[in-house]
Amino acid sequence: MYRFQFKGTDNINQFEELIKVFLQPSEYVIGEHADYIYEYKGDKDEVKRRLYADLAALTGKHPKWGILTGIRPVKLASELALTADPYKVLTDDYYLHESKAALTTEILDYQQEQIGKPQTGSLSVYIGIPFCPTRCLYCSFTSNQVSDSEIDRYLEALHQEIDACGEMIRKGRPAGWQVSHQCRAVGFRPKDCDVIFWPEHYQIESLYFGGGTPTTLTAGQLDEMLTKTEKAFDLSKIREYTVEAGRPDTITEDKIRVLLDHGVDRISINPQTTKQKTLELIGRKHTVDDVYKAFEIAVKCGVKVINTDLIAGLPEETHDDFMKSVSDIIGLGADNITLHTLAVKRASKLKELDENFNYRDELLREEMLRDAHEMLREHGFRPYYLYRQKHTSGNTENTGFCKDDKASIYNIRIMEEKQSILAFGAGGISKVYYPEENRLERIANVSNYQIYIERIDEMIERKRTGGIVNVNECT
Repeated sequence: MYRFQFKGTDNINQFEELIKVFLQPSEYVIGEHADYIYEYKGDKDEVKRRLYADLAALTGKHPKWGILTGIRPVKLASELALTADPYKVLTDDYYLHESKAALTTEILDYQQEQIGKPQTGSLSVYIGIPFCPTRCLYCSFTSNQVSDSEIDRYLEALHQEIDACGEMIRKGRPAGWQVSHQCRAVGFRPKDCDVIFWPEHYQIESLYFGGGTPTTLTAGQLDEMLTKTEKAFDLSKIREYTVEAGRPDTITEDKIRVLLDHGVDRISINPQTTKQKTLELIGRKHTVDDVYKAFEIAVKCGVKVINTDLIAGLPEETHDDFMKSVSDIIGLGADNITLHTLAVKRASKLKELDENFNYRDELLREEMLRDAHEMLREHGFRPYYLYRQKHTSGNTENTGFCKDDKASIYNIRIMEEKQSILAFGAGGISKVYYPEENRLERIANVSNYQIYIERIDEMIERKRTGGIVNVNECT
């Protein structure tokens, strides 16, 4: 049993996350009378460097992400690039392995080249549908299996939230309203004024329907929801319109045609694997044949871009199993493939079944991702976004690849955190971005869909009093 103590701070979580990269929870304790004592004097990275060195000496491990425990390495690289060589800082100061530093900076360069910075006043919009046909073994997201009547209740509340927010934006600044001196600052906060107004001039850059599985809805429900959204917001300058079709068994030709009729240009088909035994093991209702049928429908109907998710490290899968899944999805014609590593979250059933699953076969996870990266590059794919998760099997990462420059703008914006995001539905978290402070302020909806329905008026009021403000209107 290893004993650690941290002095000078009550925020030990940032250090414990690094310990967990090296040690299982049963192998250490944090408290007094420790063998390893660290004093925090205002530089958390210095403490992490000492901690990393001690843990490496104890275990013989040298994790390739160094002392980084945050989920947004590319965002960090972008900030470092303002004053220094990000590759050098990542390797020298954050102890990243050369391969991880190179991947991070390659993705940063590609994003700057292809997507650029968000325009002033632009927004991403997220609308959540928290329902799935079944709950996966590893899932910790807002995902429910409910009756049709419950879905109807949820959609009624969701439509109410969308309508109300659209009206806020259309109203803009109340006539004759005098704005205080504080309201002219970019750091404007709700407490500074009695009334919050939403921008009269805004541009929705991307619109993303996620979940859950939005295509759990019927074609009629999808049509009504998309129509409601289009009436509420100005989508005339939208650059990207995505709906997660997610589960292949929820995809039908009539649903896809509804999406295309509304201008949706990108869908996600997320089988996670093309091994039937694994699908059954993780709680998926669909079959491998359903995956092939879903792609056939999407291609036949003329979907412009198909996103796909695959997961490395699923229970009982071998290296060959994962590589076959990657090869299968490439062959089906996916334009955008995200390679996830299984993350075992506290709220998942897998965590209950195997407390230390994410510590098993760590080298296998690395080999899976390394060889999958190579295969995708050989087929013309380029890495374009990256993020990390806590409790990831093998302490690896999730990397999105695209072909023919079909990168997902929404995926990039959500990770770089330099654009306001307006989120609707249970579990949606709106984020107000203040560029001069490089700061986000979050406005969260409750995650339980039943509580969301009961408190929909409160969810709407939260947006009214914490609204996204275009400072150009503060005159």
